[in-house]
Amino acid sequence: MAEMIPLVMFATACLLLLLGYPVAFSLGGVALLFAGVGAATGYFDMAFLHALPNRLYGIMTNTTLVAVPLFVLMGVMLEKSRLAEDLLTNMARLCGSMRGGLGISVVIVGMLLAASTGIVGATVVTMGLMSLPTMLGRGYSPALAAGSICATGTLGQIIPPSIALVLLGDILSTAYQQAQLAMGIFTPETVSIGDLFIGAIVPGLLLVVLYIAYIYTLARLRPLVAPVAAPETDTGFLSILPGLLPPILLITAVLGSILSGAATPTEAAGVGALGATLLAVTKGQLGMSRLREVMVVTTEITAMVFLILVGAAIFSLVFRGFGGEELVTDIFQQLPGGTFGAMLLVMVVIFFLGFILDFIEITFVVVPIVGPVLLTMGIDPVWLGIMIAINLQTSFLTPPFGFALFYLRGVAPPSVRTGDIYRGVVPFILIQLLLLLLLALFPALATWLPKQLF
Repeated sequence: MAEMIPLVMFATACLLLLLGYPVAFSLGGVALLFAGVGAATGYFDMAFLHALPNRLYGIMTNTTLVAVPLFVLMGVMLEKSRLAEDLLTNMARLCGSMRGGLGISVVIVGMLLAASTGIVGATVVTMGLMSLPTMLGRGYSPALAAGSICATGTLGQIIPPSIALVLLGDILSTAYQQAQLAMGIFTPETVSIGDLFIGAIVPGLLLVVLYIAYIYTLARLRPLVAPVAAPETDTGFLSILPGLLPPILLITAVLGSILSGAATPTEAAGVGALGATLLAVTKGQLGMSRLREVMVVTTEITAMVFLILVGAAIFSLVFRGFGGEELVTDIFQQLPGGTFGAMLLVMVVIFFLGFILDFIEITFVVVPIVGPVLLTMGIDPVWLGIMIAINLQTSFLTPPFGFALFYLRGVAPPSVRTGDIYRGVVPFILIQLLLLLLLALFPALATWLPKQLF
């Protein structure tokens, strides 16, 4: 019975999160409660908690995690200074005369906005407020409008440079080193956030292309679902270039500096934050009140991320102290199907956890537990990271509990029914499942490009 304590602790933490208690305090509180009871009954050695100060100091001195507040600042600045709204307006003017042009514009702008924020809720809410009224006003069906916005909002899980990939890359780097040491490899190879960024490029762009192909095909087959916009005056490319080019150049420069090796993800995040601020200044959209708002939102999101990281550090130490890693390893080794069975189980568990936990909690709680075990079984860390990211993206989009659906429901007008949102996301869920299948059959979609560049 004692060997099941780690699973009971994990289930207790999930239950508290489902009841709505704060994530960081739930993780840390459950861990300390179980540690105290375990120490009193002789099942837990408090010496495990002696490593906690070093863990917290490691978080404080981890230069990779500096990218988190900088990428958040970049995304919030683009949103609050209305640069993202200008980008959507100009992209819609550029594509407005083609079938499904407005929907395609939403996908492209959402991709760029998702890349800059990486926060599903922020992207869905922003795109919902900016584009949903426009799409409905131009005659788009509520299902297609809602589905495309929800699906586009979840692209922040997979389109680099995103916070989701930064956090996932940092956790997988540690897990990969643990796995190699467990296999007796004392000069371990490393996997970096840059590897994960590059590995996500092909799957991310493929997903965007599939989204656009679906919207274009649907608009051709059912014109009433996505009407062509009435021609606007002054829609020449040169007239919209000033509003279209700067944000695109900024995001391209951030990603390009990482891919070329000219900058680390942290340095590129700094360039992105500074560039977004300068763009807001040159556009005249950055007064003191707006700057204060940007700083407050950035601080709130950053504090949330790092407080969860502290709680997760306590949780993982206690989980290991109760023998949780050995328990997970035994469970995986006894599964039918070997590596395939273990990977399938992890994907299913993460998918359902995505209904009740955000990607930050799953990254900090679940991945450190299952990551080292899966990597010990020979799974490529970059491929594993991309599979987890797309799996979570699909989970956040799936009715009835997907986070993206709740976010859009909160800002959608009453004319858009919940059933419209559910129907609208189904084709996009099928597209993401198709991408997961392609990645499972052809892992090189994620692993080829990093091996070529590094």
